[in-house]
Amino acid sequence: MTDKRETYGIDIAGLHRELELFQIKPGLRIAILNILGDTELVEACATALAKKLDQVDYDVLVTAEAKSIPIAHALSVATGKPYVILRKSYKPYMGDALQSETLSITTGEPQTLYLDEKDRKLVSDNNVVIVDDVISTGSTLQGMHMILEKAGAKVVAKAAILTEGERAKWSNIISLGHIPVFTD
Repeated sequence: MTDKRETYGIDIAGLHRELELFQIKPGLRIAILNILGDTELVEACATALAKKLDQVDYDVLVTAEAKSIPIAHALSVATGKPYVILRKSYKPYMGDALQSETLSITTGEPQTLYLDEKDRKLVSDNNVVIVDDVISTGSTLQGMHMILEKAGAKVVAKAAILTEGERAKWSNIISLGHIPVFTD
């Protein structure tokens, strides 16, 4: 039997969640927001983010695989804008895909993002909003931004459910809240 994990409580889009803390390296823990399967939270966050994006002129939402797919989908439904998923592995049906490398705080490993050939056409010469569940180090954000620039897209805004870590670093992010990192 495992001990009860320490949590960090937060109110997001009118809902309360207790986020479990996980050590990602010695002396550093983060609160994990896992929206997979939390339909109530995803829908509430999509509605709240849609309102915050109301004044932004954009054509397409873009996110990276995999935990942020539910928020991108729900935000697409709420706004009527299409969404594109940057994939983490290449498949032959993706054709002439663009790629960029990033480093995720949750995995600690380099990851490659791929923009499918069909989705290149959707973002090229269009205004896009990058969407993520949590922006922590900015590495995934940077990787998404690089691949979208290669595709000829113009990133007009970046949105997330939460930002994490150094709050001042994320003043340009449209978000619903902020969580700290925990050092021992």
